[in-house]
Amino acid sequence: MHWIDSLTERYAVLNTARNIYCGFRSRKNAILNILDKPVIVLLYHRVADLDSDPERLAVSPTHFREQMNYLKEHYRIVRFEGDWSGLQEPAVAVTFDDGYADNFYEALPILEETGVPATFFVSTCYLGTLHEFWWHQLECLLLREGRFPLQFELNDSRCGRSWPTSTLLQRKSLYCDLNELMQRIEPARREAWLVHLRDWAGQAHMVQSGLNRLMTPGELRRLAASPQVTIGAHTVTHTALSGLSEVQQRNEIMTSKETLERMTGDTVQTFSYPFGTKNHYNRKSVRICREAGFLKAASNFPGQIHRWSDPYQLPRHLVRNWCLDMFIDKMRGFWIR
Repeated sequence: MHWIDSLTERYAVLNTARNIYCGFRSRKNAILNILDKPVIVLLYHRVADLDSDPERLAVSPTHFREQMNYLKEHYRIVRFEGDWSGLQEPAVAVTFDDGYADNFYEALPILEETGVPATFFVSTCYLGTLHEFWWHQLECLLLREGRFPLQFELNDSRCGRSWPTSTLLQRKSLYCDLNELMQRIEPARREAWLVHLRDWAGQAHMVQSGLNRLMTPGELRRLAASPQVTIGAHTVTHTALSGLSEVQQRNEIMTSKETLERMTGDTVQTFSYPFGTKNHYNRKSVRICREAGFLKAASNFPGQIHRWSDPYQLPRHLVRNWCLDMFIDKMRGFWIR
């Protein structure tokens, strides 16, 4: 009984400390926001109605239109690459990561309809192909019904282990674990894991559906031609930069920039880090972005942007498939996080 009481008391203390910290941070941000009007950057990936979306990357066209109309009516909208130094009021910027085809077919018409500008950070490796990002391949291989081997064994010198896989629940656990591991390895090693997984699942010649494809070069050019759109770089293979050597990082960053400039005919001045938390890039990544001539680089952790913020580590708030009421509530919270 004393042990239970002790745990309860510890939880109460920790919860109180957390509330005090959150309250202090909110008051601190409120003061900073008075001294310097903040910019909030929103991060989207897809605008689509999907039957399956385990990564929760898609916002439905209905919700996206509602969200853009709300932003247009209630906030100053700025471009990510713009000069924010003279802002006299809080502002919002809209960004997209990855380069999915639905960015062109679903998101662009709504942006043009509502008059909201957006920056699209595009990974270049799969442009013009039906090849899907590795997390979609994992979904197709693991998150389906059917008969599977009793276990999957990953033969890898650093990450090798085995998982039970006979039930869908067990395969969901494997999906989550492999997703986390694959974020932090180099592309060739990741592809070797996928080949092994396809062989194990009996899908050695798995056909890509095209549902999750990226844009074609022609779609990208038409997207870039819109006055509402700016194109930014997002590496070649969408690999976490912190797991790569400096030479590999430079190739990922510079090649994506050069490829996009060649495809669109425009100078690419901005970049976003794949996955984007502070564990997914490092000081070398920041330095290479500065040396590449980018004006700004976007991360993926919450926060406001002020004139003293590091332009090569700008925070963004990830947007999910929220109805309008939830989106409004989230936006209110973004100003104090």
